[in-house]
Amino acid sequence: MKKNDYTIRLEKNEDHGEIENLVRESFWNVYRPGCSEHYVIHVLRDDPAFIRELDFVMEREGRLIGQNMFMKTIIEADDGRVIPVLTMGPISIIPELKRKGYGKALLEHSLRKAAELGYGAVLFEGNIGFYGKCGFTYAREFGIRYHDLPEGADDSFFLCKELIPGYLDGVTGVYQTPQGYYVSDCDVEEFDKAFPPKQKLKLPGQLF
Repeated sequence: MKKNDYTIRLEKNEDHGEIENLVRESFWNVYRPGCSEHYVIHVLRDDPAFIRELDFVMEREGRLIGQNMFMKTIIEADDGRVIPVLTMGPISIIPELKRKGYGKALLEHSLRKAAELGYGAVLFEGNIGFYGKCGFTYAREFGIRYHDLPEGADDSFFLCKELIPGYLDGVTGVYQTPQGYYVSDCDVEEFDKAFPPKQKLKLPGQLF
């Protein structure tokens, strides 16, 4: 990646179709046969928790190559407080440009803008091997638990980063995923019919 060979800007309405296809290409057969992420972002744009000021796309040589978005959510604190936080993603880079630094650049830009808008922390599901490079750590280190996860279950997928240092001091509790992320397989299948056919494959390492 060359430092100045890309631009990052807010998504426009006319980008929606191209971005949904980009997300589909990025996630196809990664976590499951096929994917649902392209439908998820389609749904999230109309969700009240969606933050338009943090809906970014990345361009290179006149082509959209990446995207990231944020949603408002909460931690239900053990002391009864409701703590506003963000969740993020799906963050996507086109397959041929993955692992070349573009995803990290998009993530760092996104987090910087979220901090500038005054948001205190980001929690989401991700791989510490990648996101740890941008300052994320395990949410358990902040005393934050993932909703509906049984005690003692593996929570290494659940990550957190404070955007305001000390924002989560004295906070323990349960993180709630925005409901917009939960979509039905039937709705995904129907939505996917509008895209070019792709073969679904069951591959090693998939989660579902």
